[in-house]
Amino acid sequence: MTKLSGWHAINKADVIAGISIAGLMLPEAVAYAGIAGLPPHRAILAGIAGCLVYAIFGRSRFAIVSPTSSSAAILAATLAVVPGNATVKAGLATIAVALAGILFVVAAALRLGGITGFISRPVLRGFALGLAITIILHQLPILVGVPVQGSNIFSYAGALFVAIPRWNPASVAVGIVALAALLLLKRLPGFPGAFLVLAAGILASSIFDLGGYAVELVGTIEVLPQWPLLPDAGWTAYSRLVQFTVPLVLILFAESWGTMRALALRYGDPLEVNRELGALGFANIASAIVQGMPVGAGFSAGFASEAAGAKTRATAVFAAIGLAILIACAGPLVARLPEPVLAAVVIAALTHALDPGPILRLRRLHRDFYVALGAAGGVLLFGVLNGMLLAIVLSLVAMMHRLASPYVARLGRLGSSHNFVDLSRHPEAMETPGIAIWRPGEPLFFGNAETIFGEILSRSRGETGLKAVVLSLEESFDLDSTALDALTEFDGAMHIAGIRLQFARVHDRVRDAMAIAGIEDLENRCSFSVDDAAVVVGAVVTHSDVSI
Repeated sequence: MTKLSGWHAINKADVIAGISIAGLMLPEAVAYAGIAGLPPHRAILAGIAGCLVYAIFGRSRFAIVSPTSSSAAILAATLAVVPGNATVKAGLATIAVALAGILFVVAAALRLGGITGFISRPVLRGFALGLAITIILHQLPILVGVPVQGSNIFSYAGALFVAIPRWNPASVAVGIVALAALLLLKRLPGFPGAFLVLAAGILASSIFDLGGYAVELVGTIEVLPQWPLLPDAGWTAYSRLVQFTVPLVLILFAESWGTMRALALRYGDPLEVNRELGALGFANIASAIVQGMPVGAGFSAGFASEAAGAKTRATAVFAAIGLAILIACAGPLVARLPEPVLAAVVIAALTHALDPGPILRLRRLHRDFYVALGAAGGVLLFGVLNGMLLAIVLSLVAMMHRLASPYVARLGRLGSSHNFVDLSRHPEAMETPGIAIWRPGEPLFFGNAETIFGEILSRSRGETGLKAVVLSLEESFDLDSTALDALTEFDGAMHIAGIRLQFARVHDRVRDAMAIAGIEDLENRCSFSVDDAAVVVGAVVTHSDVSI
């Protein structure tokens, strides 16, 4: 597989796949630029620069690093909260892309690939669902040919419904036919459906003069790269921009890494997370230089690349070249492209995110279902940017709640074996008389240590005939100062209660911290296994004269 991902394995399949992807990138670029409120050429240049630079530094053979629907929506939400006129905001968009690229590169240099953990998969799924609904709803006015306004998603939908009598029949017909064709062609793997629909839309516009029926056309796209300039914006605008660039980076990398990793695992391709961070960083810096938009490896383009038969990273190069040739040679034709066709391309590309299956699966698993729903609802109720921030907060709150309310298992021996299991799940396991064996289900930290030790101490004091307790610390790889203090206090309280405390499965870092904290006799009170600990404290039960 390594050879397939290298440059020396370029073949005809990469050329064909690249051309197919170019046909998808063009309409998506124009549409995503519209979502962000920027000229189409910014998305086109971003796609060309992103693909070329990623192909140099990245390692995923399927990644098509170009503007994505989520990054376009977040950029639009960011620009909406920064002050300034259209020219200033256009300059600030370039600064946001550059900042995102710099943050990616810094994170790669510091080896912070684990930042993807800040957005859990349920949050990403919920966010994708809410974002897909939001973007699709905002594409519908383009599809039906009626501009509408709304302060939130519900007022926007209401305004669209009220405007039904003003819908343009020609726009509706063009959009519905294009959408139906795209959905049908998606069932044919490797078939350049978006490119064919794009060509058909241009042909229909020329033959039937759709512009004469008030169908909005793309118009001339001026692709003239200019050296980026620092906009004349105040401190407030720059501070807000910096504040909202971090969420842009998080969602860009979460989406990109999710796409790359899923496809790499499917084919056994090696990927290194921090290298991909750096590659995305350089791609965004290149996009900023040509005054493009934020770029990432989007779901639709990545899986389209796979379906088109990509074999190496050369596919992205040929896609960039194909896009450049397409816009250079077919500019007058693209100008005739009906905007309802672009809206249909965006809607078709996002239909996969409307699948409720992954979220319903969470309900069946009884895991994170409400977190995913909260993420989707947050986007719909509070907008893209605030919704994403709420989704991240929900994910962290759910994690903290689980860690702060851990399950503490009472263990028993399975028959005459050396295995100890949770008594509540294995009633056939047996307790050792006079000995209680406890295992916290989560790592000990400042938020749960006192609760866990308080529960064990309370139950130990209330148990008649208890002479020894074994505490298995296998879940805790390290202890913070609060957890260490709580453990020290717990050890003292058990000594006062006349109960021998033995530790099992203590990691080296934890044992070192316990020694520094002054817990006595660790050499004899720390055992490598629960069975060893049970044997040690068994002497307390069988020989009542043993000191505790």
